[in-house]
Amino acid sequence: MKVFNVSVALEHSRKPAADVDETIGAQAELLSAQLHAMSEALFPPSSRKTLRRFTSGEAARLMGISDSTLRKMTLAGEGPVPDVASNGRRLYTLGQINEIRQMLASSARGRGSIEFVPHRRPGEHLQVLAVTNFKGGSGKTTTSAHLAQYLALQGYRVLAVDLDPQASLSALLGVLPETDVPANETLYAAIRYDEQQRPLREVVRQTYFDGLDLVPGNLELMEFEHTTPKALTSGERSRDGLFFTRVASAFDDVADRYDVVVIDCPPQLGFLTLSGLCAATAMIVTVHPQMLDVASMSQFLLMTRDLLGVVRDAGGELKYDFIRYLFTRYEPQDAPQTKVAALLRNLFDDYVLTNPMVKSAAVSDAGLSKQTLYEIGRENLTRSTFDRAIEALDAVNGEIEGLVKASWGRT
Repeated sequence: MKVFNVSVALEHSRKPAADVDETIGAQAELLSAQLHAMSEALFPPSSRKTLRRFTSGEAARLMGISDSTLRKMTLAGEGPVPDVASNGRRLYTLGQINEIRQMLASSARGRGSIEFVPHRRPGEHLQVLAVTNFKGGSGKTTTSAHLAQYLALQGYRVLAVDLDPQASLSALLGVLPETDVPANETLYAAIRYDEQQRPLREVVRQTYFDGLDLVPGNLELMEFEHTTPKALTSGERSRDGLFFTRVASAFDDVADRYDVVVIDCPPQLGFLTLSGLCAATAMIVTVHPQMLDVASMSQFLLMTRDLLGVVRDAGGELKYDFIRYLFTRYEPQDAPQTKVAALLRNLFDDYVLTNPMVKSAAVSDAGLSKQTLYEIGRENLTRSTFDRAIEALDAVNGEIEGLVKASWGRT
């Protein structure tokens, strides 16, 4: 046996070191091609990802009116004409729902108009919500996508920003990072240090979700991690040259177009994440309630404190309207998880969101086709499973929406 091991070692030693990177490269290309083929099977190049239509009951609930009121408007010829399914159901697109919202707001008086069209009013600042954690797999991207879509469904003007070079949020919103995002079409285009810098408005894309736009991501974002140290050592001292102000400055270019920006941060504390956190007005930390994940989060918080302290000493302004911890993939029947959740609630009190996002097969099933629960529709999953998941999801996102409204001074 020892002789065999030696011979194997000698055999391997004769192979050139380049074999390792060539093997990894070949495997990466193989996997990338397979993922691309699967994506084309789900969403052929000739088609674009589309959002399902909503029944009159769903549309009425989203607008906060009764189904009978919506029916009367349709019969009176007021507003867009819905499609009628073979079973007689009236079906509305999200664009039609927002058109009706505008009609209802124009006929409402006082604060009633805000309930139909909750756009920012004069004096209300742009809300930038950074969804972050140091540990991958904590549910950041899923949380970001569902939060952005929920706010768009409520009538807000939302910009989703994919700050993660892996670009899972972009893929979930119908933009494939490898094929649909050419060079200089990510946030990096607006925060780079050279003459190729572009205004963010030139990078923003409309999505199939009315009211929800996207700044896509891909591996190009990693360039910011390499060019920032060079900029820091070049002697540049103007405010435009400070790395932690660049994302905030980029948002200034489009601030008047949106009410809320949702940032999906990468799972590490680099220059990109720090710049995103410095642009944020609020931070949502996703955490899976298990001891290993909590220990990792502890390290993340300590590192964040130290790095943001350096930013503050350098002149950065850090003013958050709120910081909240969100339990993700929570299993209420799992005793160790409930103990960890109770520990964090005892330590952080109101900083922990009241509502957790429960672990659900519905979220996983929707993700197989690169969809969210807000897209897939109740009829495509086991109804009881879907209902439980959507109830938890709406509770989480509704609580965050309440915090946004409170930061604007709305009751």
